[in-house]
Amino acid sequence: MKLDDACDLYFQYLRVEKGVSNETIRNYAYDLKQFFIALPKQSTDDMLSTDITDFVTIQMKNQLSVPTILRRISSTMNFYLFLEREHIIDFVVKDFDRPRKMKNLPKIISVEQVEDLLNAPDLSKDEGFRDRTMLELMYCSGLRVSELLSLKVKQINLEKQIIDVIGKGNKQRKVPVGEYALDFVKQYIEEHRIHNPGKKSNYLFLNRYGKPLSRQYFFLQIKKYAKEAGIEEDISPHTLRHCFATHMLENGAELRALQEMLGHANLSTTQIYTNISTKRILDAYDLFTKRK
Repeated sequence: MKLDDACDLYFQYLRVEKGVSNETIRNYAYDLKQFFIALPKQSTDDMLSTDITDFVTIQMKNQLSVPTILRRISSTMNFYLFLEREHIIDFVVKDFDRPRKMKNLPKIISVEQVEDLLNAPDLSKDEGFRDRTMLELMYCSGLRVSELLSLKVKQINLEKQIIDVIGKGNKQRKVPVGEYALDFVKQYIEEHRIHNPGKKSNYLFLNRYGKPLSRQYFFLQIKKYAKEAGIEEDISPHTLRHCFATHMLENGAELRALQEMLGHANLSTTQIYTNISTKRILDAYDLFTKRK
């Protein structure tokens, strides 16, 4: 297939099936243009599994900023994944070394470490099930710690799989949540929270006395579970938000959509995330894009 035809097919898919804005498509087109300037192609038959590896090398040699390189990687990976799903190309892109973290980049732990952390709470105890629910919800939605702890029961729409979040400056946004995390939320409410002395409270997550949890308490719990999981890195509750953003971007999430999910005022804030991959949170992103 001619390269122009493949691009047109991809942009049509983004516009019609994903509801991506024309501005975002123009940004994708620009990134792909830079890719094909660096690695000229006439058709999809010329594409190789090592293309993105070569592209990263060229971009690094040109001393482009890490956020720019990461954005172009995301745009290009998304395009290649589309071609693979449509059986236009018959190979999988080979793994590649990504740009190293910049100074002050948020702390990230590996997918395996995240799994170990999520599995640390004792689900046989009400408090343990509550903590597991909080960890799952934070990792699959990217909520800030303050947003998580201040969540009220009415902000969770189990049927629509949406959380109505009140963020910084009282700005409201809707964040999709995948079924995996919502199953924990539902079970927590129906089987564990029901035994709490504060079960009539508006707040979703309660301590043993029926009061909302404090930041300090949750911080200490994260530390405890990290130690039990054998995680040596110095992590905090906010680490899960960073992991959420990192994993979403690395799986080809649209920057603008991720910006909305995270509640970032500026796109540049969203661009700092990089590395790793996971499938656990992609259902939440799919829910978001379907509603765009």
